[in-house]
Amino acid sequence: MVYLAPPHLASAARPSYGEAYSNILARHRRSPLTSASSVILLVAPDVDALCAARMLAELLSQDDVMHRIIPVSGIAELEAMKDELATYNELHTLILINMGAILDLPSPTWFGEFSTKLTVHVIDSNRPQNLGSLFGGGDIGDRIVIWDDGEAENMEEERKAWEALEAGIQYIRRSPHFDKSPQYEPEPDSDEDSFSSSEDEMPFDSQDDVSESSRKRKLPIDSAHSRAKRQKVNERHPSPNQMSRDQRLHYQSVVDKHYTRGSWYSQSASATIFILATVLERADRDLLWLAILGLTYQYTSSRISRDTYEKFHSVYHDEVIRLNPLPPSTKTTADAITALSPDDHSIRATEEFRFTLFRHWTLYDAMFHSSYVAGKLGIWKERGRKRLTGLLAKMGFSIPQTQQPYTHMDLDLKHQLRVKLDAIAPEYGLVELTYPSFIRCFGYRAPPLSAADAVEAISALLDVAGGVRIEVEVEGARHGGEWFGSGRVWKTGRPDVNDSAKVPPGENGGAHGDGGEDGLVAEERTEVPWWMKNFWAAYDALTDIVSLRDALSLSMSLHRAIIRQGTTIIDKQDIRTMRSHRVVVLSQGPDLALFAHPGVLSRLAYWLIDALRDKLPGTKFTHGKKSLPFILACLNESTSTYIVVGVMGALEFGDVRKNEFGLAFINAKDRCNARSSHNSFNTSVLEVDREDLKMFLEALCEVGEGY
Repeated sequence: MVYLAPPHLASAARPSYGEAYSNILARHRRSPLTSASSVILLVAPDVDALCAARMLAELLSQDDVMHRIIPVSGIAELEAMKDELATYNELHTLILINMGAILDLPSPTWFGEFSTKLTVHVIDSNRPQNLGSLFGGGDIGDRIVIWDDGEAENMEEERKAWEALEAGIQYIRRSPHFDKSPQYEPEPDSDEDSFSSSEDEMPFDSQDDVSESSRKRKLPIDSAHSRAKRQKVNERHPSPNQMSRDQRLHYQSVVDKHYTRGSWYSQSASATIFILATVLERADRDLLWLAILGLTYQYTSSRISRDTYEKFHSVYHDEVIRLNPLPPSTKTTADAITALSPDDHSIRATEEFRFTLFRHWTLYDAMFHSSYVAGKLGIWKERGRKRLTGLLAKMGFSIPQTQQPYTHMDLDLKHQLRVKLDAIAPEYGLVELTYPSFIRCFGYRAPPLSAADAVEAISALLDVAGGVRIEVEVEGARHGGEWFGSGRVWKTGRPDVNDSAKVPPGENGGAHGDGGEDGLVAEERTEVPWWMKNFWAAYDALTDIVSLRDALSLSMSLHRAIIRQGTTIIDKQDIRTMRSHRVVVLSQGPDLALFAHPGVLSRLAYWLIDALRDKLPGTKFTHGKKSLPFILACLNESTSTYIVVGVMGALEFGDVRKNEFGLAFINAKDRCNARSSHNSFNTSVLEVDREDLKMFLEALCEVGEGY
């Protein structure tokens, strides 16, 4: 068995996370060549992977295990890294975090031809998982270890089908007549490509697990002469595992269904590492906080549903109570949480408003930039903005109070906010304004920070800390007039207001990298890709409250750009309907360079879905329930390509649909031969050549209501 069950399903014959970690330590201590390249962590650039890497690095450091953390941006980067890893003689443990689940890792294309001393551990929340990596055995398969969340225990049908098909492939490959017998040669005018591609020639389909497109290829229709010839061959060399054609087709359909029902997300990678820390009896507040951030990121980015979130939230809630014993008189309401001492770093459960960064923004701006409020009130119209002002006025909140920072509002108003909203907001359709979450104190160094706000800051660092020019507000300079009201250009790392370049209000800049330095320093900075600098800036901010709070202003600027672009799209009616899809193409505008980043473009897609959910009919695809399929394409002027993102929105707020765009993108580009590249670990993100976008979208949408 090559996948690890979670601890509650483990047994003497079934190892779990703790045993796998012990094996890593044992191999490291037995290795004659011990260096930082002995244990390598390859980490995807998302908040959950970032938190999991930080947690695992802390556990390894406690055990004096030298290791390296290498960020990997996508599939192309992973392929290049694989070639480099093959030259590391001392490498014995490779850990993939939020990548690799869909790849056929035991195959020669990936790690099948690596040294036998290498063990590859996969900690990935992406689904579906590759059946070859999950159930493959042998010397190669046993060196691929999948840290599963218990899902594989319910995949007995898929396992049986995969093992049956794989056994047939291995039998044919071992057959001495496979390559030597002349009867296996296809006719010159036949549709057969090879012996392994025919339908009745062998007892099993010769399936290549390396790519999904090969799984979906159609088998040719054979001539009567070819079938008669194959029948003679089968009678002469019968297979010991002969099965009927119906059985073979049934097994193939089971495997195909596993790969084609869409992509989704399961237990977060940070949750897996926290379970490991609990088994090792090393769980503490710092690791718990990182696990909470990973879960919150999955929920706020619409990767998991509300039900899944609440399941894990209840577990973390119990851990918060266990690791954070508080005095009985401590207040836990959101507006009354404060640090009890200079060393108070406790985590507390609270109800979080669906208002964007409301503790650090004005109440009006926090509600205005909330996608939930936007959808219910329609704030992209003047009427919707008047409804928002009317809601606040009906609650008894004056305009001056709602236009100043939340921290400066009257305490009476802050204490009454929850009660007033519960009484009046339902009249405006706002019935799900809160959800259970957590907040952490940082002593007297900074005000408490909620998990949602921390995730917003870290996501902004990952997406736009570098690689694009973006303006942020200077604290205290708002409404300062022509002389004092100004902003500054964000720079990677902790920005200094005095050293920052001043820009006029409202100017956003274009697609420029971090500038302002000449000579050798500037030349050295260009050697590091912007996304890698963003990764390390976000990684450091996980444990640095000063950097984290500084990034809140960057997140605010990002939300302003999203709602500015989203409002423009709706006002100008730029949403086209192509068959059953909603398509938006961004080819000009001041924020074009910003939305050329897949993460920011995905945020815009989800904002549009939340804003229009109650106003658009759903579409039912081949699998699953009705969805809101949105396709957003943004021009990247520097490369003359379009970044295309496909999102499946749910009709109900808090629900999540499986994303079926991964396979749809592959099929569409194969049909139209569009020049494209798929470099992200997110299968629903594609880069298409500028000249081929139109025919790609037509090929993608021509399938109607089913893929």
